[in-house]
Amino acid sequence: RVLLSSCVYFVMPPPTLAVVHPLVLLSAVDHYFRVAKDTRKRVVGFLLGETFKGRVDITNSYAVPFEEDDSDTNIWFLDHNFHENMLSMFRKVNAKEKVVGWYSTGPKIRSSDVDIHELVRKYCPNPIYVIIRVQEEEELGLPTEAYYSKEDVKEVGATVRQDDRMV
Repeated sequence: RVLLSSCVYFVMPPPTLAVVHPLVLLSAVDHYFRVAKDTRKRVVGFLLGETFKGRVDITNSYAVPFEEDDSDTNIWFLDHNFHENMLSMFRKVNAKEKVVGWYSTGPKIRSSDVDIHELVRKYCPNPIYVIIRVQEEEELGLPTEAYYSKEDVKEVGATVRQDDRMV
């Protein structure tokens, strides 16, 4: 807990563990194969679940219409209205599930991901970014990598975002 002027803010600890439930993986793979199979495009969606004591349980997700310019990945479009409508419907079904972050099918972090992460921050103060690898690979293992951003306060009133941290 941090006291700044007359307001009390609760500081959430950074996540130490992200548990991605199988339904989320299946939904992301289905999203990819419906929209971007046999292309170089990636798909994006929001992650729902709960956070408790640094553990993020990602129990559900939904796909969001997303387009990215092939020549400049800093030019992108994410359908906000679609997201708002989906979030409203999901809240009616399960009010306990909150937005905990977002996913993409990567396969790696791109420069535009920082901007998308800032957008997701409007719905969740400390979002998780999960890259879900949907391409066939030679190596075995979990097809996910989870990241969060760390904020460093350099001086009063000035916040600097540092690199993404892997969970």
